Amino acid sequence: MLFDLTELPAEIGYKILTATVTPRPIAWVTTCSPDGIANAAPFSFFNVMGHEPPTVALGLLRHPRRGLKDTAANILATGEFVVQLVPESMAEAMNATCADLDPEVDELALAGLGTVPSAQVRPPRIADSPVALECRNLASVVTGPRQMTVIGQVLCAHVADRLVLDAARGHIDTPSLGLIGRMHGSGWYSRPGGLFQMARP
Repeated sequence: MLFDLTELPAEIGYKILTATVTPRPIAWVTTCSPDGIANAAPFSFFNVMGHEPPTVALGLLRHPRRGLKDTAANILATGEFVVQLVPESMAEAMNATCADLDPEVDELALAGLGTVPSAQVRPPRIADSPVALECRNLASVVTGPRQMTVIGQVLCAHVADRLVLDAARGHIDTPSLGLIGRMHGSGWYSRPGGLFQMARP
């Protein structure tokens, strides 16, 4: 069946894209407002985009009433953010931070998450996340009246020591990260497992 996304209502296009582009990695993004208020929120329109320089992209939808969501507003105001990846053990805490809250509410405190200082940017890192990528905003593109894409340069990566197999060669114990991904519909996620490998021709 052909779905003409230029003709269909936006919410139908959203359902088709999120039901088919799966699993999607989750960027658990921490930012700081210009006043220093920490913010945390998960986004599944996310991926790594290159390595020279290392870049990631975030798709940030607008808040239905306030315009830009806190994450987008903070990135535009400060140019800094941290992307944490989400292990299954932290799924409930991640879910708690996606609540629709006022900008002055610290989602990290609300979810009971400990933080540690970042090395090169102002926003804190989530202490128990196995991977955190400190980023600087390279470009922000308004892609529609309710959304924008942020491209960030990854300045440094923090990986839990227990998961580093060979630091000199950049070898990470990826299966042991235990990362979850976003799937289709309301509240569906993927968990690790069911891997297979093929050699590239």
